[in-house]
Amino acid sequence: AHLQSQGVRSCGECLAAGPHCAWCTEESFAEVGQHIWERCDTAEALLRRGCPSDRLEDPRGSAVLLKNRKITFHPKEQRHRAHHRQVTQLQPQSVLLHLRPGEPQTFELKFKRVEDYPIDLYYLMDLSFSMEDDLPNVKKLGTDLMEEMRNITSDFRMGFGAFVDKTVMPYISTAEDLLHNPCKRAEPWPCAPPFTYHHVLSLTANGSLFTELVGGQRISGNLDSPEGGLDALMQATVCEEQIGWRNVTRLLVFSTDAGLHFAGDGKLGGIVLPNDGKCHLHDNDYPSVAHIAEKLREKNVQIIFAVTEDVTHLYKGLRHVLPKCAVGTLSNNSHNILQIIVEAYNALTSEVVMENSKLPPGFHISYVSHCKDHKLRDGEQGRRCSDISIGDEVSFNVSITAPPCATSSHRPSRVIIKPQGYSEEVEVLLSPICGCSCQKDKVPHSPSCSHGNGTLECGACRCKEGRVGTFCECNQVESGEAVDSYLCHRDNASEQCSGHGQCVCGKCVCDKSSKKPNQAYYGQYCECSDFNCDQYQGLQCGGQGRCVCGVCECLPGFSGRACECPLSVESCLSHDGQVCAGRGVCHCGTCICQDPRYQGPTCDLCPSCPSVCTVHRECILCRAFSQSLNPKECETRCAHLNLTVVGQAALLALVPPSAGLHRCMELDTEGCRVHFLLRAGQKEGSVHIHVALERECPSGPNVVLITAVASASVVVLGVAFLLLWKLLTSIHDRREFARFQRELEKRDNPIYRSAITTTVNPKYKEQ
Repeated sequence: AHLQSQGVRSCGECLAAGPHCAWCTEESFAEVGQHIWERCDTAEALLRRGCPSDRLEDPRGSAVLLKNRKITFHPKEQRHRAHHRQVTQLQPQSVLLHLRPGEPQTFELKFKRVEDYPIDLYYLMDLSFSMEDDLPNVKKLGTDLMEEMRNITSDFRMGFGAFVDKTVMPYISTAEDLLHNPCKRAEPWPCAPPFTYHHVLSLTANGSLFTELVGGQRISGNLDSPEGGLDALMQATVCEEQIGWRNVTRLLVFSTDAGLHFAGDGKLGGIVLPNDGKCHLHDNDYPSVAHIAEKLREKNVQIIFAVTEDVTHLYKGLRHVLPKCAVGTLSNNSHNILQIIVEAYNALTSEVVMENSKLPPGFHISYVSHCKDHKLRDGEQGRRCSDISIGDEVSFNVSITAPPCATSSHRPSRVIIKPQGYSEEVEVLLSPICGCSCQKDKVPHSPSCSHGNGTLECGACRCKEGRVGTFCECNQVESGEAVDSYLCHRDNASEQCSGHGQCVCGKCVCDKSSKKPNQAYYGQYCECSDFNCDQYQGLQCGGQGRCVCGVCECLPGFSGRACECPLSVESCLSHDGQVCAGRGVCHCGTCICQDPRYQGPTCDLCPSCPSVCTVHRECILCRAFSQSLNPKECETRCAHLNLTVVGQAALLALVPPSAGLHRCMELDTEGCRVHFLLRAGQKEGSVHIHVALERECPSGPNVVLITAVASASVVVLGVAFLLLWKLLTSIHDRREFARFQRELEKRDNPIYRSAITTTVNPKYKEQ
């Protein structure tokens, strides 16, 4: 807060500097040459510096409940009494917030879904020709819906309206005969002339009247598939007097089997004027979805879309735009309309969503919800609670924060908070605290300000033109002359006020930093600052000290120009508890290894060194097993070993692990495994070793098994070769025999003719 206060010139600027800043109004609190902003600091700091508690200007914000009518608990019984006609579901009703800039003010808002809350329902139906089979079921709706809603409330009213489309081309046919009967039929009855919107029945508790008037309605017709439903929806919402809407739960059932015309579609019919959102049926364009959403929110109307399956996806898309909206799928002839209305009502009323009007510039609002599951939610989820049954009470913590007074109006402003779809609301009056109460007691031409050379305001002098100084004690022109300026030089070679201030009345008035406006120079010659110290790892004074006049004052346990050196050697301790494993020195929390073979954070890593087990291998083998070294050499080199022999290696595994204990396994000269434990002794160079006489030697070869396997292999290979030879000879014999048979078949062939011809001369006679 002290840094935030540097540079302020009045009590008002001090309060605007931050929510924790306070101002001391005691006149004697400041001395000649002191800055006015030194009166501004936290209340605790000012009290420590000697400011009387009754001279502190430190206004705090507050929340005042102006109207706090309690929530109705038994409305059904109370409504019969004249003084309990109004049902209350929202508490409080009006709040005044005194807001200190930057300091949030919070109040609790309660909502309860009370029993027997009144309901107004308006049924808006598409009467184009495709809805002909739905109309008979809607005609029977009045009595059935009245009976069903009596289970929810005893105060239920319903009304009816219908729509088709705008009565111009290309939405309807303007042929003379089709204007009177767009369906071109006479039986069982002709269709009604096309219309944009007809309000048939205002809201009434008379179910029979609903049945009678709706029963007289006839189907009409139009040319295109989209209907003028948005136009009718706008009129049914804004025409409050004609419809008869009360300040209760307002439900509007919208029933159709087609899509909608939107803003801009009217241009096809020559309608160019945009929809003005007022209650009339002049030729203006269709409204936009956003315009409808604005009016529904303004009039607290909740929509139930009862539509056929083929257009359900279109109306479900509107749920993300319209407030408090439900969608139900109609059957082919609307026989399930009663079920849709009841289920949609329960779904809409089981969720409460808080919304607020536009806040003044710079103000911020946030919500935290306390719902039935006792879980706290903030952000957008903090505005809503779901699964609320009749009789359930939920609450919201609403916090509002005001901006600095320079960006906000000093006059009280107003914001409205209400649950979506309900008429009840909370009025929140916002009153920023942008001034000090001591300002009204200012003394012009006060003797305290150098015999009337200034106005005493909140303990500080506001000098008149031409006067300067803490108490307006100097003439501005004279104070800049050389007669006083030499007092602002540290020595003959230095700049005036070290180049960081101005010389006023022979004293330096230091400037704020140009790079860090919330910090300033100080000292007799403005030679000091608390933001120009050495940094370590990107932090001033390494984050382990504070900067005082350009020098780091380190916290206990740290040293160095930037407090970068920890004095503790804890980070240098190796696993055996020694500093740098006894092989180096600890400097600024880091080991400097003196043995070049060793490295690592604690000088305990030696990649080129043999392990401690390998170092003592030869001595253990010669002492315990008379291997490796000759007796004389063993006695000379291994005298430092304190050797203990145990029988089995399993006994070594029972020794619990501890610091400095090494479990080793080495191979002896015969290739057997030798297990031993090694621990350094208290005397330098001594070593305690427990070695197991039981060795793990590899077993010799099994001659019988090897011979048997070799013999069996020879026999098997011999048999395999014989079988292979027999197979090959059999194949060869079969092929030769087959060829022989083929040659025999050629000789016995009846159609075979020899190539030799023999001729006998009959006249030839042997002599």
